[in-house]
Amino acid sequence: QVQLVESGGGLVQAGGSLRLSCAASGSIFGINFMGWHRQAPGKQRELVAVITKGGSTNYADSVKGRFTISRDNAKNTVYLQMNNLEPEDTGVYYCSADQVGWNRSRWGQGTQVSVSS
Repeated sequence: QVQLVESGGGLVQAGGSLRLSCAASGSIFGINFMGWHRQAPGKQRELVAVITKGGSTNYADSVKGRFTISRDNAKNTVYLQMNNLEPEDTGVYYCSADQVGWNRSRWGQGTQVSVSS
């Protein structure tokens, strides 16, 4: 069973950058979808970005042009490069993995991102 561990969160000023990492305990080569989600205080968890096994990507409208998701299958790691951060980007960021045939998604424990104005 794949386990996911996020890292790279922290406190940054508006306009700054952070790179989040999601390290998997096993191979991610065949995993159909790897994603990043976030949950702000008092709000529901939302999808931020997703990358397919083939490298196709999709982003929430609020982060398009600022965030980039990538995957390094050799390192079993997925990244989220976040540039020009805004206070509205504050929240706990979670990594997820979804594979055809799994009965549920796999989730990491989350990493806190705080953006000050």
